[in-house]
Amino acid sequence: MRTLPELLQDVAIARTTGEAARPVEGLAYDSRTVKPGDLFVCIKGFATDGHRFVGEALARGATAIVCQVDNTVLLPSLGAAALVEVADSRVALAELSCEFFDHPSRELRVFAVTGTNGKTTTATMVARVFESAGIPSASLGTLGIRVGERTRALSRTTPEAPDLQAALRGLVDDGIRAVCMEVSSHALSLHRVHGCAFDAAVFTNLTREHLDFHSTLENYFAAKAVLFTDYAEVAGRLKAFVAVINADDAAGRRLVDLCPSPTLTYGIETDANLRAEGLAIRRDGAAYVAQFDDIHLPVHLPMTGRFNVYNSLAAAGVGIVSGLDPVAIRQGLESVHPPAGRLEMIEEGQPFAVAVDYAHTPDGLRNAISTVREIADGRVISVFGCGGDRDRTKRPQMGGLAASLSDLCIVTSDNPRTEDPEAIVGDILEGIEDTGGCEVILDRQTAIERSLALAEPGDFVLIAGKGHETYQIFQDRTIHFDDREVVRAALRGRLGA
Repeated sequence: MRTLPELLQDVAIARTTGEAARPVEGLAYDSRTVKPGDLFVCIKGFATDGHRFVGEALARGATAIVCQVDNTVLLPSLGAAALVEVADSRVALAELSCEFFDHPSRELRVFAVTGTNGKTTTATMVARVFESAGIPSASLGTLGIRVGERTRALSRTTPEAPDLQAALRGLVDDGIRAVCMEVSSHALSLHRVHGCAFDAAVFTNLTREHLDFHSTLENYFAAKAVLFTDYAEVAGRLKAFVAVINADDAAGRRLVDLCPSPTLTYGIETDANLRAEGLAIRRDGAAYVAQFDDIHLPVHLPMTGRFNVYNSLAAAGVGIVSGLDPVAIRQGLESVHPPAGRLEMIEEGQPFAVAVDYAHTPDGLRNAISTVREIADGRVISVFGCGGDRDRTKRPQMGGLAASLSDLCIVTSDNPRTEDPEAIVGDILEGIEDTGGCEVILDRQTAIERSLALAEPGDFVLIAGKGHETYQIFQDRTIHFDDREVVRAALRGRLGA
């Protein structure tokens, strides 16, 4: 059991009130999860403020409170509980979490992947590469914590600091030696990975996304860049940190100039350190030769699409800077299982192709449809929508892309959340100049069924936006909804299975 003074040793404290020399049973940032003896850290969320729930935390048995300075006016009488005031309670939460769980990242090889698109697939590939090298590995992110074929769900792409550090400690205790985690821009801005000792970080790309949170693309870039500047500097004191950056991406090239650490660049089009030569894209995968210094590594990737070649180069780059055997790197890439909902092919014996993909950004949708176009024998039919309560400015862009790159596009609902589905579709249609090849069907199941009914032999149907998700969020309810299940049921109905 740790004591409060032990946990606070790396935390910048403004002042402490009450008896601090007390044991701490656990950490909590949600008053509803507080247990007797816990330290409750008040953090501001998107919808509410943890400082307003100190009374509930105390009633549940919290023996100490950490709050942000100038917020004590929100606090009730603390009784016997200790009060610790800090400049930034989110930073404090991360530092407390690292200390409480004995800094598990220092006992692991930890790799971060950030970027608008490709995080999940890249993290999956990195873990597979290390497994092929005989190093027990895991990936952590949108699909949960994945160890081999086992998956445990997470509440968000990058968990809050106590949940993240607890997960890392659990992986250490289970014998895992390498972890590749997705690190979102939200996580960086909210200090969820503060204190993590990274061995390397990957930058995949930067395109328009999350402007509802960051306001501008420049702010979005700055949030990502912190991983390669501030975090890299801290990690470099503990480990030989290396940045692995996509040099074909404009933001990536800009980032190279900002990095204080050694850098490995990768790409297809530019003269990067690690390049894919002789690239051939097929329906069942991609083939290329990875070239780095005197390494010439033929790779037969079991995942199609140019964007997956970039993801595989990033994973290979992490393997290279980690000193892995090139043969193990190739074996890892060639044996990777595509992550759920990432251009996931659905086969029920139909005479046309169907894939479900998570593409929910303009760049992601462009990549997905372009890949499908490259390998389709017939028409490309796309089904997509845009999420509610998110960046509205990307909606017309996605509409224009889907309409121009597809032979037929069906605009439908995604996760409307608190917005009117018709209003969201209206925003999408603003970007479609010629609606002749476009249909609007608000009900997502009906839209998917319509796309499959229209498909002819040789066509390729792409269901985009939700990928692995098994739910649909409306203003007044959340229902079970899985694009893959809907597709399979419709295909079986059409084929009489």
